[in-house]
Amino acid sequence: MRIGVDLGGTKIEVVALSDNGDELFRKRVATPREYNLTLEAIEALVNEAELQLGQKGSVGVGIPGVISPFSGLVKNANSTWINGHALDTDLAKRLDREVKVANDANCFAVSEAVDGAAAGKTVVFGVIIGTGCGAGIAINGKVHGGGNGIGGEWGHNPLPWMTAEEFNSTSCFCGNKDCIETFISGTGFVRDYQLAGGRATNGAEIVSLMQEGDALATAAFERYIDRLARSLAHVINVLDPDIIVLGGGVSNISAIYSLLPDVLPRYVLGGECRTPVVQNMYGSASGVRGAAWL
Repeated sequence: MRIGVDLGGTKIEVVALSDNGDELFRKRVATPREYNLTLEAIEALVNEAELQLGQKGSVGVGIPGVISPFSGLVKNANSTWINGHALDTDLAKRLDREVKVANDANCFAVSEAVDGAAAGKTVVFGVIIGTGCGAGIAINGKVHGGGNGIGGEWGHNPLPWMTAEEFNSTSCFCGNKDCIETFISGTGFVRDYQLAGGRATNGAEIVSLMQEGDALATAAFERYIDRLARSLAHVINVLDPDIIVLGGGVSNISAIYSLLPDVLPRYVLGGECRTPVVQNMYGSASGVRGAAWL
């Protein structure tokens, strides 16, 4: 049995999977915004799953950050109370077993690579696009974290092939300007539309207006597709993954999958690109499933 834990800023979710991927148990609780209480909540969820199922399992945890390969401590987590702590070691002591910890976007990529939309593919680039955006890499169904622990941190690179109007136009929470995240996240999509004079307040409204033929919404979405294509072409030119899987709220916009393939070749070296870009299979459950597969 495999137990996965998704440690988010607002909720902690646990899932138990059989060795063939069948879901045996699932529960979520609110995330305590304090380190020791977070450890206690994870321990309690794992114990409850094992008590109910009558068996012990391996444990993997997805976090919105990474374990530094140098210090062994959590870094870059927006759940700031876990930063600077040896989360994997502390949980291992509480649960009396090894606990594997990985970035939540990497868990997403692993989930989709093992038995999701990218099953059977060797190199998978998994992208989560919601309020922000992030990505992870899975190779042969396993996390590729890299020597610095930041493999897949694609959203905090500059938008490729910036126009004069785009250059130096956005600021990111990471401290840099013009990060991919500031353009292609759901937040960035709405920001761009509103700067052009639109009044809709979320991506779903903009897409609905586009479907009704609204010119402002249509133009904003065309800019969005072009920026997404540039951002993914940059990855294809470096990594050339077998498949790209999209997750997060923005991945539910069906028009992406029909329009993007025609734009990608403009930016991929050689002008040819048949890299599949597909929607995830497991939705919001993909991260916690990936943690279980760690």
